[in-house]
Amino acid sequence: MNTIFIGRQPIFDRNLKVYAYELLYRHADVGHAVITDVEAASSEVVVNSLVDVGLDRLVGSHKAFCNFTRGFLIQGSTIPFSTTQLVVEVLETVSADPEVLEAVRSLSEAGHVIALDDFVLTDELVPLVELADIIKVDVLAQTRAQIAAQVHRLRKIKPLKLLAEKVENDEMFQYCLRLGFDYFQGYFFSKPQVVTGKKVPPSRLAMLRLMMELQRPDIDLQKLQQVIETDVNLSVKLLRQINSSFYSLIAEVKSIRQAIVYLGLQHIRNWACIVSIGSVNEKPEELMTMSLQRAKMCELLSDGDDAERKSMFFTVGLFSLLDTIFDLPMEDVLKNLPLADEVNEALLHRHNVLGQTLRCVENYERAQWEEVEQSALSADRVAQVYLEALDWTQAALDSLR
Repeated sequence: MNTIFIGRQPIFDRNLKVYAYELLYRHADVGHAVITDVEAASSEVVVNSLVDVGLDRLVGSHKAFCNFTRGFLIQGSTIPFSTTQLVVEVLETVSADPEVLEAVRSLSEAGHVIALDDFVLTDELVPLVELADIIKVDVLAQTRAQIAAQVHRLRKIKPLKLLAEKVENDEMFQYCLRLGFDYFQGYFFSKPQVVTGKKVPPSRLAMLRLMMELQRPDIDLQKLQQVIETDVNLSVKLLRQINSSFYSLIAEVKSIRQAIVYLGLQHIRNWACIVSIGSVNEKPEELMTMSLQRAKMCELLSDGDDAERKSMFFTVGLFSLLDTIFDLPMEDVLKNLPLADEVNEALLHRHNVLGQTLRCVENYERAQWEEVEQSALSADRVAQVYLEALDWTQAALDSLR
């Protein structure tokens, strides 16, 4: 098997806008999850893989953080990527010897942003810090006192951008904000901030009510039309999306009824839910991206060609982050949605083929490659579907704007 796994993890600024993506890489025959491990795969293979896939396809207009080992740093002059887009991320295993310092200085002078990964400051590493632009601090591996001390020491060396990585919850995110970190990486943004007695904001409450109506099993064409048309904003966005280049329609669709007839009841119901999710302004836009990505991956990995069955897989992926969007336990969200038992079981417990497919998608998303390979799905197919879903998601998001 010659599968190459390439994934990405978002890096956010202080406003939770995506600043960059870290690229995560592994060759199927290698047990390492870094993008360039010269002991595992040659830099040539990695670079060729990224060239074949396309950096723009993976990160769009954002920056791309790529891990560099010592060997790849020394060969850095051969990197065929834009200096304004590729961020050179020096692994924590790299020592600050003269050859490395010269290589990093050369990459910096060429225009690359230099980041130091999993960094813990020592006197020996000060020369590397002096060449760096961004320092990544693993906040999961240190106490709060250690993190604060490290930030204080780094700020004294030179003006630096600080990136908190492995931020797993909102509490740590808020602490790092107060410490003055500039960028953030981790799964904090995709986990619900559940607070007992907390009221659901009006915009999210209205969205939940709309989704309840859209998901009723007895809804028919006329009722669906009425539900959508009572929300002017939803109607406008849905018609704009349908008439975009995403569908390449010959004639313009001018009414919701016409759209339902043309595209079908289930398809319009899914897209109305997507537009509703995108209307939540208090959450990171990346949640919408991730929801769409998961939905499309689950659909492409579905276990049949039946349109209704595929729609169930799509729904499972799309709704897998509703607990985060509503800041409620998934059990509470699903109590209000009239979904099939099979869908509920998949979302709550990752049971049945729907849930197992979602779990595989989540594992790929988190670069848990071994779990992907151990799933019942073909690893080759999962890697291929990830890239297909990336393309589809970007096109879908463009059509919604």
